[in-house]
Amino acid sequence: MNFIESPATLIGTVVIFSYLLGSIPFGLVLTALSGGGDIRRIGSGNIGATNVLRSGRKDLAAATLALDALKGVLAVLIAWVMCPPELADRATATAAIFAVIGHCFPVWLAFKGGKGVATGLGVVLAMSPLAGLACCLIWLLGAKITRISSAGALLAFAAMPVILFFQYGHSFTISEKPLAGALVSLVIFIRHRENIARLFSGREPRIGQ
Repeated sequence: MNFIESPATLIGTVVIFSYLLGSIPFGLVLTALSGGGDIRRIGSGNIGATNVLRSGRKDLAAATLALDALKGVLAVLIAWVMCPPELADRATATAAIFAVIGHCFPVWLAFKGGKGVATGLGVVLAMSPLAGLACCLIWLLGAKITRISSAGALLAFAAMPVILFFQYGHSFTISEKPLAGALVSLVIFIRHRENIARLFSGREPRIGQ
């Protein structure tokens, strides 16, 4: 076995590639290129699609959402392609986790990134289209019912590891994909800790405010 083909080297490559891909701040780049300035100076200061929407540019918000999700999809798919079958599950699970970490904690922005929702949905769609579609539906329904975007997102990511466990869990032993789902959800909940505090206090803004 060549060094470059060793499992440790392949997984290490997946970690670095997925983190760097996930760390591309599309919301910041698109807003700046459109002449909208630094999105971090608007609204919540976040670089994600929800804050881009607060700039009044629905087209840029939609593009940010799509591109942030796409980088999650690509991280998982590229990891699956570049690794042999016996490493595929571990590689895709690793890519999912580090793409979200890259988005939430990008080295280029002093580790102050987005909240990971779109990228998180992208990685779960790539790992399991069925689970991904279910999470998207939960997110949309939750946001529609509560009129609070963060509430819909938190409901979706609370459900995600459970859905993945029932799909891929084996005799109560958590396999790579459910574990990845649990870690992705943990990162996203950590990034939403201020939103969670506002939800409990009734101060979280509703969609359109």
